[in-house]
Amino acid sequence: VQLQASGGGLVQTGGSLRLSCAAPGRTFTGAALAWFRQAPGKERELVASITWIGDYTLYADSVKGRFTITKHNAENMVTVDLQMNSLQPEDTAVYYCAARSYGRTTYNSWGQGTLVTVSS
Repeated sequence: VQLQASGGGLVQTGGSLRLSCAAPGRTFTGAALAWFRQAPGKERELVASITWIGDYTLYADSVKGRFTITKHNAENMVTVDLQMNSLQPEDTAVYYCAARSYGRTTYNSWGQGTLVTVSS
């Protein structure tokens, strides 16, 4: 697994969590990066995405104004974080980071999921 996600956990309604995903910079140069989530019994959905140079972000309507995706470049490594504020029980899901390599139309690399549970 080349994408390593971390930061999930249990939080109360209204609380905050920060997810982080690390990826080898050389492997994913030029890639768009994103966070998806899948709740029990539901399909996986895109939560937020960011372009390689960070000039454009996209959010699901359900998280706009509460979640923020950011990207940080370091030598040989890139990280993409998802700051989640004002969490609600409906945000409970397994969250996955993903990368869409340059030239691809679909996300082709996935990290292991990290569970976020929001208690009411």
